[in-house]
Amino acid sequence: MWPLIRILPVKTNFRFVAFARLAAIISALAVIGSLAATLLPFQPPCAGLACGIDFRGGTLIELSTPEPVDLAKVRRTLEAQNLGDVQVQAFGAPTSAMVRFQNPENVAPAQAVDQVQGALRQALGEVSFDKVDVVGPKVSGELFRSGLLALGLAIGLMLLYIWFRFELQFGVGAVVGLFHDVILTFGLIAVFQLEFSLTTIAAILTIIGYSMNDTVVVFDRLRENLRKYKRMPLGEVIDLSINETLSRTIITGLTTVLALTGLAVFGGPTLFGFSVIMIFGIVIGTYSSIYVAAPVILLWGVKRDEEEPQPIKPMGATR
Repeated sequence: MWPLIRILPVKTNFRFVAFARLAAIISALAVIGSLAATLLPFQPPCAGLACGIDFRGGTLIELSTPEPVDLAKVRRTLEAQNLGDVQVQAFGAPTSAMVRFQNPENVAPAQAVDQVQGALRQALGEVSFDKVDVVGPKVSGELFRSGLLALGLAIGLMLLYIWFRFELQFGVGAVVGLFHDVILTFGLIAVFQLEFSLTTIAAILTIIGYSMNDTVVVFDRLRENLRKYKRMPLGEVIDLSINETLSRTIITGLTTVLALTGLAVFGGPTLFGFSVIMIFGIVIGTYSSIYVAAPVILLWGVKRDEEEPQPIKPMGATR
């Protein structure tokens, strides 16, 4: 019984295509709900998303102390000031730290900085402030647009890659799956009010790469089976290809989710949102490879190679 992976069947024969219509309805409803949660209400800068300092604007302070900085004490001190979104992280040497916080409403940025510096001096004792920057709404808006542009560019490049490697319908199926994953991930962020920041953009870009990798594995096996089984119905070829790659998909996804679960549990509040988004994206990316990208091929159809496969001759055979 050990390793436990041996209890998984070597070969599966699930009929995934039989449930494609039901999965399409569920996915469509989930996408519509995610779009509503993300876009409503139509208010800048991030609509239904909980914008972090990167996109809403705030203040950045770099500080240093004679002894290693107690990051937990710094975080508790700032949270006691009712500043809204607060980020504390190590910066360079152990004696340095970087603090970012959202400027309170109806309070001048200079006054907020003085308030924070006074609280930190009282909590840490001897402390020096090496840098103070205020990020305004204009810069935050540019970061927001740049982040969305990075997501759109990544999806477009993925379409071109699949188009050149396989066929156009494969590329369309992959991009539909990517849009599905990205929109549902945005829905998760909006529903649970997870912080939407540049770190979140990085997580979504990672999800795009993971989902595309899983889709390429399925598509590659599908292309091989289309050449091998020329008279088999397309739906059965898709089922066969998914079943043949299923164990690899489960093992890869499970090991990644286990690592991210440890990061979510022990990584602290700074990495919790990032880890949850990644876990959700990996699960949804696996689902979309099976029930979003592959069914698009079934609906569109695919041109099969007219050339008959050549039989493999045993070594030493002359004919």
